[in-house]
Amino acid sequence: MAHLTGNDRRRARVRRAIKAAANGRPRLSVHRSSMHIYAQIIDDVKGCTLASASTLDKELKGSLKSGANVAAAVTIGKLIAERAKAAGVSEVIFDRGQFLYHGRIKALADAAREGGLVF
Repeated sequence: MAHLTGNDRRRARVRRAIKAAANGRPRLSVHRSSMHIYAQIIDDVKGCTLASASTLDKELKGSLKSGANVAAAVTIGKLIAERAKAAGVSEVIFDRGQFLYHGRIKALADAAREGGLVF
């Protein structure tokens, strides 16, 4: 068995709990790096991505001052909610991955809720 780092163990623990509680709902998976933030809505039953948004999207690239701040996270949260609605998704389960529910992750989640996603 491969050695897992602390981040990998935390991510696996969170994802295991989320999949157990999902009841067939797609999951809103969030990843943040030091430069950008990414969000995607994943249907684990079918194994496909239904919608995605990130600070690397062409239409956002010029308008954001930085991809690594709370303002960018709020923008991505609103955008992923719009794209989810367009894909016919209104209820999701939030997957924070290895990241604490704080700062940019919390800002993205709150903006997605404002945009109409239920979780």
